[in-house]
Amino acid sequence: MKRFAIGLAIIGSTLLNAQAIDNIVAKNIEGKNVALKDMNNEKPLVMSFWATWCLPCMEELNVVNENLEEWKKERDFDFVAVSTDDPRTVAKVKTVVKGKGWEFDQVLLDSSQSIKRQLNVNNVPTTLVYYKNKLVYSHVGYVPGDEVTLFEELKKLQ
Repeated sequence: MKRFAIGLAIIGSTLLNAQAIDNIVAKNIEGKNVALKDMNNEKPLVMSFWATWCLPCMEELNVVNENLEEWKKERDFDFVAVSTDDPRTVAKVKTVVKGKGWEFDQVLLDSSQSIKRQLNVNNVPTTLVYYKNKLVYSHVGYVPGDEVTLFEELKKLQ
C-alpha cells in the first residue's frame, strides 16, 4: 500500500508539471505574450531560471549561448531563459541579454515569480527539461561542466 501511494504521488506530480507547462503564458523581453504549449512539441524544451544579480546564472547562460548553435546541429531543442528578476530589477533584463549577445529561442520575464512557483523552482539557477509534456531532467545550481551534463541528457531524448 505504501509503494502504491508513493507511486501515485510521483505520477501525480509529473502530471501536475505537464499541466503546469501547458498553461504558462508569459511576456518576453519584447513585451509579447509567449505560450509555452506552442513551444513544447516534439522537441525538448529547456527552461533556465536566472536573475541579473546571480553570477552563476550569468556564467551558465554565457556558456550555453556559446554552445547553443553547435548543440542544435546535433539535437534540436528550444531554449528559454526565464528571468526571475523582481519589479525593481526586471528593467535590466533586456539590457543584459542584448549586452551579452544571448540568442536564445525566448527570454521570458517572471517578475511576479508565478512561473517559478508553478513549476516548484526554489533557487536560481535552475534548469528544467521537458520532453513530450513531461519533466525529464532538472538541475539546481551551476558549476563549470554542468552544461555538458545537460547536453548529454538532451542527446538521450528520442
